[in-house]
Amino acid sequence: MERETIDVSLENSISYLSDDCLLSIFNKLESESERSAFGLTCKNWFKIRNLGRKSLTFHCSFNPTIDKEHAKCIPKILAHSPCLNRISLAGLTELPDSALSTLRMSGLSLKSLSFYCCSGITDDGLAQVAIGCPNLVVVELQSCFNITDVGLESLSKGCRALKSVNIGSCMGISDQGVSAIFSNCSNVCTLIITGCRRLSGVGFRDCSSSFCYLEAESCMLSPYGLLDVVSGSGLKYLNLHKLGSSTGLDGLGNLAFAKSLCFLNLRMCRYLTDDSVVAIASGCPLLEEWNLAVCHGVHLPGWSAIGLYCNKLRVLHVNRCRHICDQSLLALGNGCPRLEVLHINGCAKITNNGLALFTISRPHVNLRVDEVLSIGPSIENLFQMH
Repeated sequence: MERETIDVSLENSISYLSDDCLLSIFNKLESESERSAFGLTCKNWFKIRNLGRKSLTFHCSFNPTIDKEHAKCIPKILAHSPCLNRISLAGLTELPDSALSTLRMSGLSLKSLSFYCCSGITDDGLAQVAIGCPNLVVVELQSCFNITDVGLESLSKGCRALKSVNIGSCMGISDQGVSAIFSNCSNVCTLIITGCRRLSGVGFRDCSSSFCYLEAESCMLSPYGLLDVVSGSGLKYLNLHKLGSSTGLDGLGNLAFAKSLCFLNLRMCRYLTDDSVVAIASGCPLLEEWNLAVCHGVHLPGWSAIGLYCNKLRVLHVNRCRHICDQSLLALGNGCPRLEVLHINGCAKITNNGLALFTISRPHVNLRVDEVLSIGPSIENLFQMH
């Protein structure tokens, strides 16, 4: 009898807790399982859980049937979660535009939105985002194959606070869409255009000095486009891994105008020549890491220029370069006073004697045989809301 009295008393005291008090308790729960259990207690606590929910992530099941069921649930979940600041729907390939109709319920608080690999989203879906989420800062649209310049234009006009944008592998995007981003969103600092082979680069003409990070792997940027990329920006990080050329000409010398550049990835840039290497080395005094792996167009004049001009270079990648030789290594060893790491392997013209002489002259430089694809800071961190 006493136990029953205590239980009733406890139940009554909990029922008198205000919503603010319950919300405070909910916010102190750390694990997702605790938060879920909180919401299953009663209807009021379920409401509190929805009010306190700041992040929503759907995990791809790789099962179209399950993903379709998830897509059906999304409108209702969004309607009951008005305080979300981050939503990830990555991998839901069956997600239709209609599932975004209730985004306006939590749109004002929303800062980060990921549609990674949501191939069912079209320009109409982006138009809904533009209307309902005016404070969006981060948006990921990678592999959204049905998005075009029209969708990017409406998104950029409605979400002018954007800072980080990922449109990698969006085959329907051209320079017009990129131009719309920079014309309407003056705070953009990070852009991923990897695999967007329709872009020449002229859409970067309106970029501001706040634009610092660009991933443009496997793109076809023209010499004039490259000049537009670097002319108005404050680029610190640039990845042009496997840059193609529609003309077969080397326009990479224009990167010499990127005076703030610290990290440069030119791995597998087959059209790169000594002239461009000399221009970059002499024109980019702040370079700290430079990836020239598998760049067969770089000969002794290029390596000598790096040794002569790159006084702040800490990490250099020369893996599998056909035309780096002992004399080139000597030039690097006599220069680059801050060099700490040299990634070198598969260089047929480098002899054991050449390596030994370099090690004697620069004993504190770490010679590494591993070949890396990514350099510098992790650009993915710029798409995380902390």
